[in-house]
Amino acid sequence: MQASDGQRDGSGGASALGRRHARVAAICGSLVLSMAALSYAAVPLYRLFCQVTGYGGTPKVATRPSDTVLDRTITVRFDANVGGGLGWQFEPLQRTMEVRVGDNVLAHYKATNVGEKPSKGTASYNVSPDVAASFFNKIECFCFTEQALRPGESIEMAVSFFVDPKIVEDSDAGLVSQITLSYTFYPVAGADAARVVRQGAEGSALAGRGGT
Repeated sequence: MQASDGQRDGSGGASALGRRHARVAAICGSLVLSMAALSYAAVPLYRLFCQVTGYGGTPKVATRPSDTVLDRTITVRFDANVGGGLGWQFEPLQRTMEVRVGDNVLAHYKATNVGEKPSKGTASYNVSPDVAASFFNKIECFCFTEQALRPGESIEMAVSFFVDPKIVEDSDAGLVSQITLSYTFYPVAGADAARVVRQGAEGSALAGRGGT
């Protein structure tokens, strides 16, 4: 028996409706993926913007050391924090330093993995007061790369910086007598941390055997 016209129309309508729903679902899925990708890309782009401009208390990254040193000094205070989910102890090896404006200075921090598993962290950073951030220049810093530690392992890490002599010409920043450089270590997701630490251990063992 042949299906009636109404049955055929109903079946065709349901099929067309299903195809429309599938297209809408595919479009929505693509939008979600695109938004996630843009959000992921926005983090390093925002960080780069802050590093270039000193926006939001982010120190600038210098391409070369300072070549001018002034008689004026500024007290630099060092702060260390650990974000949730990372079983590390993290501390500055000097609490304060009296630095001459324009002088190239080296400071050190120490991190220890007090957890039971290998872990990997990355450090965010900022300077306060915000008005001084655009005059605080980093040359090299442990925060530029991720750090991986085995359980019980410690590492000493350095940051090389200078305070731009132009700070004395600024009507607001020129009044600053103390700057705080603050770091916070956050965990980096799991599998890569174990792999990086394992490769580091294998490299150390190979070096200990004389590369054989």
